[in-house]
This record gives sequence, structure tokens and C-alpha cells, in this order.
Amino acid sequence: MLESLFFYMFGGLAIVSAMGVVLARNTMHSVMFLIFCFFNAAGLFLMLDAEFLGIILILIYVGAVMVLFMFVIMMLEINTAKLREGFLQYLPTGAVIALALLIEFVGASRAGVFSQGAKATAEHFGREVNNTMEIGKVLYTKYLLGFEIAAIILLVALVGAIVLTLRTRKDAKYQNISAQVNVRKEDRLRKVRM
Repeated sequence: MLESLFFYMFGGLAIVSAMGVVLARNTMHSVMFLIFCFFNAAGLFLMLDAEFLGIILILIYVGAVMVLFMFVIMMLEINTAKLREGFLQYLPTGAVIALALLIEFVGASRAGVFSQGAKATAEHFGREVNNTMEIGKVLYTKYLLGFEIAAIILLVALVGAIVLTLRTRKDAKYQNISAQVNVRKEDRLRKVRM
């Protein structure tokens, strides 16, 4: 009973926060909703005895990736008024996609996918099962290629975020290293007779 209550709490809050990510007008609010969604997903993983995935979700995604997202959003200085100008032209396409998803959800619920008999129950393993070792065996044997491709994609995204934030400012002072190295004593030193 208590486990079902926590499941519905974490699942409901994850759905609400995911809707907040999409519907929030401010980009920083979207990032905060996404962090809240990750915390709820981590709670669901912890309930399924997947402690490693839950902790990794909090440490890696909330602790590192979302902080990177926040820095990129703050450094890009996105003009939200300009982004809202073309909102109405994409509204019909978004409405069609939302309607198609709603029809699929209703069709899946009426087909018996979510019925009581078809619902899977989570089994709790004993202490002899090590989640981290089992995930490592599967990840580095069966899914090694996908793991490496995901690492390369994340590296490209990181480099892209750095390139997007690089810009030259006219009011900033920059060093000219070659001019500093090539300076002569006569250029900097002046003899004054007292």
C-alpha cells in the first residue's frame, strides 16, 4: 500500500514537472522543472531496487549536466520576446502531434495494456545481487557500441556549448602576448634627470 502511494506520488510529480518543462515561458524555470523531474525519476529507480541508476541520475544529470545547461542558458542571453513571435505558426502542428499522442494513449489503455492482469510486478532481489556489477556487465559487453556513440555525442554537445558561448567583446581588454614578448627596454624605461 505504502509502496503504491510512493509510486503514484513520484510518477505524478514526474508528469507534472515534465509538463512544466514544456509549458514554462522562462527557460530557467524549464531547467528547474527538469531537475525536479530527474529527482522524481530517481525516486522511481530507488523504489525498483535500482539504486545505482537513481544515484547516477542525481549525481550526473542533476549535478553536472543541468548545471551545464544553466550556464549555457545564462551565457547565451536568449531573447524570449523574439522566440515567442513565431509561436502561433507552430501551434497547429503541435496540436496535431498532441492529438495523435492522446489517441495512442487512449487506444493503449482500452486495448488492455494497463489492465490488472497484464501489469508487471517488481520483484525485489536479495543482497547477493549487485546492481552496479550487473549494469556494468551488460553495458560494456552487449551495448558497448551504443555507449561509445553516446559518449561521442555528449562530447560534441559539450564542445558546441563552449563554442556558442565564445564571443569577442569590444569593451574588454585582451593581451597581445607577442607584443609583450617583443618589447624592448627602451620602449618601457625612461631616464629622468633630477
